[in-house]
Amino acid sequence: MRFVFKTSYDADIRWFKHGAQMFWYAILLAIMLAVPLYFMATGDPYLLGEFTSVLIFAIAGMGLMLLTGQTGLVSLGHATFMAMGCYANVLLLNAGVPWLISFPLVGLLAGVFGTIIAFPVLRLHGVYLALATLAMSILTGDFIILGEAWTGGVSGIAVPDISIFGYGVNKYANPYAYYYVVLAVVLIVLAFYRNLLRSPTGRSFAAVRDSEISAQAMGINLTRTKATSFFFSCAAAGLAGALFGHNATYVTHETFDVVMSITLLLMIVIGGLGFIHGAFLGAIVVGLIPVLIANGRSFLATTFDVNINIPGLESAMFASILIGFILFEPMGLYGRWLKIRTYFELFPFYRKDMFRRQKSYLKTERVK
Repeated sequence: MRFVFKTSYDADIRWFKHGAQMFWYAILLAIMLAVPLYFMATGDPYLLGEFTSVLIFAIAGMGLMLLTGQTGLVSLGHATFMAMGCYANVLLLNAGVPWLISFPLVGLLAGVFGTIIAFPVLRLHGVYLALATLAMSILTGDFIILGEAWTGGVSGIAVPDISIFGYGVNKYANPYAYYYVVLAVVLIVLAFYRNLLRSPTGRSFAAVRDSEISAQAMGINLTRTKATSFFFSCAAAGLAGALFGHNATYVTHETFDVVMSITLLLMIVIGGLGFIHGAFLGAIVVGLIPVLIANGRSFLATTFDVNINIPGLESAMFASILIGFILFEPMGLYGRWLKIRTYFELFPFYRKDMFRRQKSYLKTERVK
């Protein structure tokens, strides 16, 4: 195992801890770039579409992770900002705005809308904040129906194709190009996320998450910090919603429902709250479960002539996995990997209580 001895504060804000870590991330990037080549050789783009969906969920997961994992503000309404990004993108494209302009613009609009929503909502704490955002998510479908002239209402609306300098990109016509577009957005959002955490703003997010009273004592403006977190989080959700619309090619008022918001929260809890890796690990789990259920049904039907059509099976599996992680591994998948890695690094001096859960609030904060 490699031990890093830090001799300056610059070591805490480097992109990579050491050269070996940079090497492995470069290998991972090369694999991601080569994924379409494999499916192009096999001639089966179905699984490539699933990979693309995972990357889109990872963008939304990074947005929610910034708000919940880094700032400590629980949100059950991020499907609302995804819906806003999707429908705003459709309206701008139908109005003749180029995609390279409309796409970042919808992220900005979603961020501004999220900031406006944040100011009255941020007076709430804990479960009350979660309930307020949940109510917003529940009302999203109704607002989409009321805005039928722009959203298509119950009938829905078709999402135009992506056009980059005259080159059309469609999920079904050229899935490989669409994959690279989504991957490019993921890398841009990831780079921004990583740099934000290294900045004073990102450190203020962590201070507010750990203790609001201590953050105020250090001179951090709580309202401004939380509103900034909402802005960046909702902007990422808006970008993910725009790409999700292109992935679905047709959206209705049921596309961005409350289940979507709960799925996003489930995703970052499973992946590991407070870790960038957790957004990707959670997206992989959320993206693979429907595929595993479908393949399992097909296997049972063809091998044992057993047809399993249980309503709500997918939701039940999601709920069971969430409860299991909360009870047995609250640090998520990435937290489990950290424990395994630490065990081998410190063996035979590793102790079981090293990762014991501790209260993250002060006695003076319990009255909230």
